[in-house]
Amino acid sequence: MAVKLTILGSGSAGNCAYLETDSTRILVDAGFSGKQIRERLAGIARAPETLSGILITHEHSDHITGLTGLASKLRIPIYCNRLTKDAIEYTLKATFEFRVFETGSSFTIGDLEVDAFSIPHDAQDPVGFVVRSAAGNFGFLTDLGHATKLALERIRCANVLLLESNHDIKMLQEDTKRPWSTKQRILGRHGHLSNEAAAEVADQILSESLRHLFLGHLSRDCNRPELAHKVVSDRLRSRGATHVQVENTSQQQPNRTLVLG
Repeated sequence: MAVKLTILGSGSAGNCAYLETDSTRILVDAGFSGKQIRERLAGIARAPETLSGILITHEHSDHITGLTGLASKLRIPIYCNRLTKDAIEYTLKATFEFRVFETGSSFTIGDLEVDAFSIPHDAQDPVGFVVRSAAGNFGFLTDLGHATKLALERIRCANVLLLESNHDIKMLQEDTKRPWSTKQRILGRHGHLSNEAAAEVADQILSESLRHLFLGHLSRDCNRPELAHKVVSDRLRSRGATHVQVENTSQQQPNRTLVLG
């Protein structure tokens, strides 16, 4: 059985990934408009009408914007924990079909098994995911201020990982567009991972099983794709991890589709 992953886009203005098996098709987050998600799915010859569900990591707008245009209109099940459900309903003021899970639990969507685990971020009850399939395990670890022991343990089984590499610390500190309070939030333990922190996460979970590493949620103002790639790649190269393919994601366009199996 082949499993296909396409990062439809990732960044501070929107995050959405598409994962499919022969019988199950899901989104992980829906942070672009419904129109944008439909267009990006059409680019890989897919349509939202065939989705089995949408996993939501947390309720910030760059992860839920498309829910009204997709999930509400098409009655696509939304999988999230209770506090995230409450925040989505309060923010979007629409009717949805929720499938509420407990943080730390596992559940199935078709032939996929999903593990949800707590991560530190300034949202109601943010989670990371490991989606397990017969062809391999897919990890989603974005929007976290630091990598906890729990997060590292849960994500270590991933063959493919979408990992936040949000900012370069020096560029963020020197940025003139953001007030100091915003910089403190981003740099805090419930903010976002820097390039160096992402490299440390990759180092700590490194194994023969990890094959593909997508760097996500890059800041448009306080990072550069080539810089994020270099910092993480250099750390892995220093460990002799030539088997891990590192690839940046983009806010503007989907990544190539990755096929396992």
